[in-house]
Formats: sequence, structure tokens, C-alpha cells
Amino acid sequence: MLTTMKPAVAAFTDTYLPTVNGVTYTIRSWRDRWRDDGGRMDVVYPRSSHTPVDGEHPVRSIPFPFYDGYRLGAPRVPDAVTDVDLVHAHTAFALGLAGLRLARRIDVPLLASYHTPTGEYTSYFTDSDRLAGALSRVTESYERWYFDHADLVVAPSEPARDHLVDDLGVTTPVRIVSNGVDTDRFRPVDDAAFRERYDLDGTLIGYTGRHGYEKRLEDLIDAATDLDATVVFGGDGPARDALEARADSIDADVEFLGFLDREEMPAFYSALDVFAFPSPVETQGLVALEAYACGTPVVGADSGALSQTIDDGVTGYHFETGNVEDFGANLRRALGERDRLSGNCLDRRERISVERSVSDLEGVYEELTPVAAV
Repeated sequence: MLTTMKPAVAAFTDTYLPTVNGVTYTIRSWRDRWRDDGGRMDVVYPRSSHTPVDGEHPVRSIPFPFYDGYRLGAPRVPDAVTDVDLVHAHTAFALGLAGLRLARRIDVPLLASYHTPTGEYTSYFTDSDRLAGALSRVTESYERWYFDHADLVVAPSEPARDHLVDDLGVTTPVRIVSNGVDTDRFRPVDDAAFRERYDLDGTLIGYTGRHGYEKRLEDLIDAATDLDATVVFGGDGPARDALEARADSIDADVEFLGFLDREEMPAFYSALDVFAFPSPVETQGLVALEAYACGTPVVGADSGALSQTIDDGVTGYHFETGNVEDFGANLRRALGERDRLSGNCLDRRERISVERSVSDLEGVYEELTPVAAV
């Protein structure tokens, strides 16, 4: 009987557990599925409070001075990951450089994932718009250099791919591989206990994820002021104090739940009548897919990947970025059509599953590292 050996993969990332974000969960989900199917995928990440398990390799790190909770890892290669068939870099920066160095040293392909529009985050480094603009240009120039040293690039959506090719000028071929959602975990569940635990009732509109200034979460507070609904924020981040101040200043009905355990997330999404996503800078918007898997429609910015992730009028509605009146009108519209939109979201579950994504990823791996049948 002929069997095909899966390529052994070393994944390099600048963000990993216990940090809570889409990149972390995508890497962990892909790694778990790859290993469950008999493959090897090691992860190299900045040392943190996370206790590594087999196949996880922390390297020395220091706190990142501009963003609480993130760490800078030393761009080094652990000896344990030098016998792989492929390097998969989930970052272009510190540990991405280590991955590039390893790929060149042992002569294996380098696959680079594009997760984050880094140029959009330079405002965290300076209060000067002029300096932030200059930093953004430098960052994008560097990313172009890095991606053009990869053998292949994967992006989670067509808009993300188009940004790489059309805006950054990346010449390396780019394939689309969705991040995917764990549909075994994310599914409609009874939300009564969750609502009772956090003292929530009535109509709920919510968001969960990092509270970053670039995500324009204040627009959600403003858009919902005329709706008979409570706005619920899960997660945390640098913009939280400003969001709380904004809610207080207009006496809005807003609840901040802070970080939620991963086990609580299906109930959070199921409790919401509509998931609201005003961020214009997403490369896919993984939380929108998680909401779909729980049957919750999404109203989000018609910008970045959300212009494609949201099927307007089918799984939710778009609004013009920054147009609070349009945002509020489409929240109201989605609330009125909740049952129809919810059914459409549930119909997408198989299409957005992480199993399908890992199957697509395996095709990319095999394209780069054809392995003979044995």
C-alpha cells in the first residue's frame, strides 16, 4: 500500500500563547490538526508564561515596549527544529528572520503567512502623524523585501492578497488559505448561563477581540446609541479606557466583559443578536467567521477583508467605514432580519471549517515539498 509522508514543518511566530489573538489561535489550530493527522509541526515562539508542550520551542524574549502583553523573541533557531522539510514563517520580523535563516541554511522552502497589515499599527510607536507615516513606509518596504525572499506566500483572503501584490508590490506568488474555524467548538449553544453570569438581558450587539485604536470600536458605541440594545465588548487592549470614557460621556448602554475564557466564546457569540465589526484593517476577520459558526450575523466595515468575509444581505451587512449613521442603520436592519441571516451563517459552517483550511494548506505544503510515496 502506498502512503504519502507529510512534510515536517517548523512554524516561526512572534506571537503565541498566552496572547489572545487570531494569529495565535490559527497557528495552534493548524498545528493541532496537522499533528492529529500524523504530521509534525513544531512552533518556535517568544518565551512567555505559557508552558510548552511537545513540539513547542520557546526562545529568549523581552517585553515589547510599545504594546503591553507582547514580547520580542531572539531571532535564533532551536536545534530541535533543524531537521524539517519546510519552514513556515507567520511573521516577517524577529522570529521570521530566524525562519528565513534556517530555510537558507538547510536548503528547504520558506512559506510566509501574511496575517497583519503592520503599517496600520505604527501609530503605537509615536504620536506624530508624520513620523507614523514614515514608519509605515519603512515597515512596508521591509515586508516587501521579506516576502520576496520567500518561496511562496499565503494570505487568508483575496483583499489581503491584493494588498500584498498591488499595494506592497510583492512579486512572490501568493496563495489564499483561509484561517478557518474550529466548528466543533464554535457552534450554537444555550446562552442562558452566560447571560446570567454576566447579568445580560434583552437584545445584545457585541464585539470580541483586541481593543485597538485602529479597529474604530468607538464607532460601534456611537452607532448603537439609538438602538434598544446593549453593546457588549469582550477582550481588552490599549483603547479600552478611551472606549469606557466614550460610553460614559454619552451615557450609552455598554458592558465591558474583559478577557473571556476560550470555553466561553461559543456562548458569547450565541448570546449576541448581531456581531459588530467596525475594523477597516482586517486580513480576514477570524472572529466574524467564529460568529457565523455560532449562527450570529455580522455587520462590519466595507473595507479590508471584511468586504469579502461578509456576504452583504446574506450573512450580514456592510457599512461605509466611519459612517456611524450607516453603521447604525445596518445594525437595525440586521436585527430585524436576524433569523434569516442566522440560517445563512450556519449554512457556511463546512466552508469555513479549519479542517478545510488545513486541507488547503497541505496542498500548498506539497506544492513546495513534493514527497515520494512509500
